[in-house]
Amino acid sequence: MERLFSPWRMEYIRQGTSGGKGRGCIFCIGETDRDDPERLVLGIYPRTLAICNRYPYNNGHVLVAPRRHAADLSLLSKEELAELMSLVALGVKELSEEYAAQGFNVGMNLGKAAGAGVEDHLHLHLVPRWPGDTNFMTAVQTTRVLPESLQQTHARLSARFGSLQP
Repeated sequence: MERLFSPWRMEYIRQGTSGGKGRGCIFCIGETDRDDPERLVLGIYPRTLAICNRYPYNNGHVLVAPRRHAADLSLLSKEELAELMSLVALGVKELSEEYAAQGFNVGMNLGKAAGAGVEDHLHLHLVPRWPGDTNFMTAVQTTRVLPESLQQTHARLSARFGSLQP
């Protein structure tokens, strides 16, 4: 019998639905956090930021968020909203080029009832997709098979996101 190991999932399982509470907000990142390998920072911009998703659905799963701690879209300024959407568009472009993605899921879960893992700091998910990228594992075992480590994903995307100008 073959086994698929994804030891990084145990951290997520042990946290339950806490979304990492107790460690501070994963999206409240300052300039000093830019080079912290644990933060998985891809880029910090005037009003927004991009990080790798620690618990990705697919390789290349990126999270973009306003730098300001806000849970509701109506709390963002026009400038924050514009930069956030610009970063989404640029992120999709860069992920398309780096991963040859043929489609994307782009979205956000606002509030606990909507499934937000971090409910008090809004963020968008950029998930690259390919035809046939899901298989029996997701359907029967709720397990995803990712061919690339999180560190490899971060290394691939850091240079691309680091040079963006949203």
